[in-house]
Parts: sequence; structure tokens; C-alpha cells
Amino acid sequence: MLTTATLTRVIGAALEEDAPWGDLTSTALLPADATATADLAAREHGVFSGGDVFATAFSLTDPSLTVDLHVGDGDEFAPGDVLASVNGAARSILTAERVALNFSQRMSGIATLTAQYVRAVEHTKARIADTRKTTPGLRAFERHAVVSGGGSNHRFSLSDAVMAKDNHLAVLQRSGTDLATALRAALSRLPHTTHVIVEVDRLDQIEAVLDGGAHTVLLDNFSLDDLRAGVAMIGDRATVEASGGVNLDTVRGIAETGVDVISVGALTHSARALDLGLDVRIN
Repeated sequence: MLTTATLTRVIGAALEEDAPWGDLTSTALLPADATATADLAAREHGVFSGGDVFATAFSLTDPSLTVDLHVGDGDEFAPGDVLASVNGAARSILTAERVALNFSQRMSGIATLTAQYVRAVEHTKARIADTRKTTPGLRAFERHAVVSGGGSNHRFSLSDAVMAKDNHLAVLQRSGTDLATALRAALSRLPHTTHVIVEVDRLDQIEAVLDGGAHTVLLDNFSLDDLRAGVAMIGDRATVEASGGVNLDTVRGIAETGVDVISVGALTHSARALDLGLDVRIN
């Protein structure tokens, strides 16, 4: 959820980074009383995300600017569509332009890519989820964009759920502790609302994870045959998540194995920024 505090903190930092002592070009060249209208225009097809982010970039720069959003987060658009308009002092519009565009292009790119994954598996029960492979400091924005594209959010941070991965299991094995026993002990200490996920990379690891009481079993880099076998072994005893080797060419086959969730790091770490532009019209 994009709270006002998060919007102010992250966008404020971006504006300070881009114009720490003001916009020298706009101040030097443009009359103080010049006004303009600027349209956020699409240059390609996509799914929009970040309306509040776009508007906040301008309001933090100059509260007198007015922003009208013509589409909502999750709406599809085509080349030539006007997605939003900004009106007011030309200096202020141009000062905020790059930051507003950077966020809009990045978030809409994530939403557009997510929508492609979601469409690829819509005939199955599988949900497409993000991961923690996000840009440092921008996780809330990028996760919001995933939801705009029809995807689901995984745990937000290390503080939100237990997720034992290969490195955790390697340390545990080195200590001589049995996995099922360790999981049961952890569950006895954790609040009853805490979700426990355990990643496995072999079928023979699954029973110990189930015996330990894990709520989700994450099948990492499994072949399609092994995914089907894993789904059959787990049944309704836990949620089945798949990860690893997921792309637009493979996601359909992975979903058709019967898994419940497919986590895709590429949604955030490999999404291409969309081509959006801010076209200024002098009033």
C-alpha cells in the first residue's frame, strides 16, 4: 500500500537528488509567471501504474500545480493516449518532469510485464507473485505496480514471514539439526499468525518439510515432471509455490502442473521502462 508517508519520503528524496539547489535551467531561462499544460502521453501499448506517484511528484514540487489523471492504475492504454495532465507554473512542471516520468515509466513497465504473465496462466489456478528482487528503496512502488498488472505480492520483507531457503537449510544441516524438528520448534515459538515457507530443490526433501508443519512448500527449479510429482505429494497439506526458470516462455507449462503460486523475480528486476512522454503546451 502506498501511504502518504511513503510517497512523500521516496519522491521527496528523488526530487532532492534531481534538483538539490533548484532547477538552474528553468529558473534562468523561463519567466516566473509563465504557465503551461503538460500531457503524460503514451508512445506504446501498456498497463498504467503510479497515478498517485505521478501526481505527488508535482504537488511536492509546487502545491499550486493541478494534476488530472485520465486513467487509473491497472488500466490499459495505447499509443497516443493521454494518461494525465498537469497545469500551472511552467518552471515547476519542468522541474518535476523527469522524476514524475521516471516513476511512471518504471511502474507502468512492471505492470505491463506482470499483465503478460497473468494472461499466460489465466486458464489455471496459479497466481503470479513478485519477490524481494526489487530496486532498493522502491519496493513499495514496484510491488504496487505488480498489483496494478494483476499480480500478487509475496512477503514484503524479512520481517513478514519465515522463508527458509537453500542457504538456511545448509546451515541447519551443518549444525546437525533435523529439518522437521527445527520447523516444529520454530512454529512453537512464533506467533500463530506467522506464515512459514520452506524452499526445496529435490522431491525427497518434501516430506520432512510437511512433517515440520510448513504452510507453503516452494519447489525451486523443478522440472515439469517433478513439479507434477511434487503437487501430488503435497496435495492439500500445504500451498505449493514454484520458482526458478520462470519466464514468459515457461510460465504456462509451470502453471499447468497444478501449483498454487508462481513467484517471478523478473517482474521487478527485469521489467523494461515504458516509453511515456510529457508533452508541454504553452498556455
